[in-house]
Amino acid sequence: MTTAAQYGWFAAREARGVSPTYERLSSAVADDAQVLTLLDTLPPAKRQPNLLFGVVRLLGGPVDPDAFHGYVVDNWPAIAEQMLTRATQTNEAGRCAVLLPVLAELPQPLALLEVGASAGLCLYPDRYAYRYGDHTIGSGGREPVLECVAGGMVPPAGRPEVVWRAGLDLNPLDVTDPGDVAWLEALIWPEHGHRRTRLRAAAAIAAAEPPLLVRGDLVDDLPALAAQAPAGATLVVFHTSVLYQVPQARREAFLDLVRGLPGHWVSNEAADVVPYAGLPEPPREQLHNVLGLDGTPLAWTAGHGQSITWFGRLTARATAG
Repeated sequence: MTTAAQYGWFAAREARGVSPTYERLSSAVADDAQVLTLLDTLPPAKRQPNLLFGVVRLLGGPVDPDAFHGYVVDNWPAIAEQMLTRATQTNEAGRCAVLLPVLAELPQPLALLEVGASAGLCLYPDRYAYRYGDHTIGSGGREPVLECVAGGMVPPAGRPEVVWRAGLDLNPLDVTDPGDVAWLEALIWPEHGHRRTRLRAAAAIAAAEPPLLVRGDLVDDLPALAAQAPAGATLVVFHTSVLYQVPQARREAFLDLVRGLPGHWVSNEAADVVPYAGLPEPPREQLHNVLGLDGTPLAWTAGHGQSITWFGRLTARATAG
């Protein structure tokens, strides 16, 4: 896919109906020969819309398409330096709302291990409150409330019991570091003030009891970290909107590895990243991630956890542990 096509795809599939600002901006970049030429000087994995937009915002730049062009051209060396050293590490706690229906049904207690954990905010599904329509889980007092539009499912009765939480990431972020938190905030799309508020609340929860975050590779270092999970807990290895950044061969090696680990594997990735045979059509364009358990697809989900439409069922293996 050319860089222009990548930005056009992002505008039409990711941003449309979710962020009018990024839809306009990504469409403008797709037609901007000068900015595209600059982007093409970077490695392919570093040309992503989210990465470019996040870096510009981190540096204090504009997101208006007219001003964006001049800012990028005038400040390209600083922008390129940041894009080469950073990665899109959106750490959206809201994704726990689409993971919860599976996590709550697995044999308790759980030992959670997230691949591509960023700062580890998705390792606290037991510390957030949830709202699925009229159904609320948790108090919602000081807990951030994760709202999710749910279809085709009965909302979970409660939250999981988590006794161990660990994350694996090539560049883990520290929620006690203001610079790392600033980067996480820059990755939140402009109109999403509720997500910034939620990020700060989730970061406070993580900072009060930090998870074990290990700098490492998703293939080379996963078995050793998984082996640290305590006996008597159900190991759950999970990842959400991460594998699209992993080269195909390495992605396939990871999928082969994770299928052979003890416990359970929960995946929440785009349908073309972790493919399944015979998927039904998604009911809406924004539902392009597939929630899967141990290789069985269960539901279509939206990228930030704001919506889920269930089409599968938990198998006997899934509930037996």
